[in-house]
Amino acid sequence: MEVKARAPGKIILAGEHAVVHGSTAVAASVNLYTTASVRLPCSSDKDDIVKLQLKDLALEFAWPVSRIKEALGGFVGPISTPTSCPAECLKAIASLVEYQNIPEAKIKLASGVSAFLWLYSSILRFVPVDVAITSELPLGSGLGSSAAFCVAISAALLALSGSVNVDQEQCGWMVCKEDELVLLNKWAFEGEKIIHGKPSGIDNTVSTYGSMIKFRSGSLDLIKSNMPLEMLVTNTKVGRNTKALVAGVSERAIRHPDAMSSVFNAVDSISKELSILLQSSAHDDMSLTQKEEQLAELMEMNQGLLQCMGISHGSIETVLQTTSKYGLVSKLTGAGAGGCVLTLLPNLLSGTIVDEVIAELESCGFECFIAGIGGKGAEISFHDLV
Repeated sequence: MEVKARAPGKIILAGEHAVVHGSTAVAASVNLYTTASVRLPCSSDKDDIVKLQLKDLALEFAWPVSRIKEALGGFVGPISTPTSCPAECLKAIASLVEYQNIPEAKIKLASGVSAFLWLYSSILRFVPVDVAITSELPLGSGLGSSAAFCVAISAALLALSGSVNVDQEQCGWMVCKEDELVLLNKWAFEGEKIIHGKPSGIDNTVSTYGSMIKFRSGSLDLIKSNMPLEMLVTNTKVGRNTKALVAGVSERAIRHPDAMSSVFNAVDSISKELSILLQSSAHDDMSLTQKEEQLAELMEMNQGLLQCMGISHGSIETVLQTTSKYGLVSKLTGAGAGGCVLTLLPNLLSGTIVDEVIAELESCGFECFIAGIGGKGAEISFHDLV
C-alpha cells in the first residue's frame, strides 16, 4: 500500500510585516504543491528500515527502526493529541540526524529531517516505511515550503495509520473531513515548530485548508473567495534573513512611531478592503474586470507601504519595473528584500503578453511560475503496489 498526500504553498496577498504590529493580513494557498509518497515495504523486504528521500535534492536518509524507537520511543504520546517535541527529545533527534552526515552545503535541511523524524515516530509508531518527497515550491523563498512539507508528510502518515478515514477504493485526490483537518493541521504545526521555533501557524493552516485566511493578533479566519485569481510568481532567488528584516521594521517604528503607525493603519485598511473584495460576487466579465482593477490598486498601495518599511530590494524593483511596462501590477510577498514577487494576471490578459513578461524576467536570472490562488488545501490518494 502506498499513500500520497500533497499540500500547497502560500502567499501573502496583503499585510506582511504590518501584521507583527497589529494590522490585518490576508494569506492564500498557491497551487504549487509538495507531495509526500509513503509506502510500507513489501513483506519480502527483510530490512526494518525507515527511508526518507528528498528527490529534488538527490538526497536519501535511512535509519534502522530499532534505533529510532530506542531514541524516541519514550517521548511519543497519543496520535489524537498532537504534542510538542520536548527538549530532551530534540537532542535525541539531533543525534539521529547527525548520524546521516548531511553535506555542509545543505545543512539547513537538518531541521526538516528532524521534523520528519518526530512526525513519523508520533504518528506511524516505529514501522518500516519508505518516504519520498517532491516539490514544486522553491525552498526558502517565502512560499511556505516547510509548511507544505509538514502538512504533506503528516497527511500521508495519518492516512496510513488509519487516523484519517478516506475511501481507499476511490480514485484520484480526496480531501479530509473537518475534524481530520483539525488534527492534520495540529500535527503539521508541531513539525513547523521544530523547523522555525515559534511559527505563527499561518503557513500550515493555509496549506492544510487551502483557500484564503484573514489573520490579526493571533486570530485566524478562513475566508472563501468568489474571485478567480491567477498570479505570476517570480522567484528572485535572492536569499534573506527574515528575523533581521522583521527587526529592522520594528526599529524603524521605534525611530518614527507616528509615521510608522500611519503606515501600519493604512496596511490594515488595505487588508480589510481586500478581504471584502475577494468575497464579493462578480456576475459577469465586466464586474470581474472592475474587481481586478480594484485589487491591482490595493496591491500597488500595499507595495508602496512595504517600501516605506524599508524591505524592498533591487531585485524586487526590477520585477516591478519590468511588469509595469506591460501595464501589470506587482508586489513582494513575505519577508521582502528578495524572495518572491506577485504579479496579478487579469482574466482577459493576452497569453502573448504573459509570455513576453516571463521571457524578460527570466533573462534577468529570475524563475517564474504561473499559479492559481486560493485553491484546495491538503489532499490524499491511495495506490495499490503491483
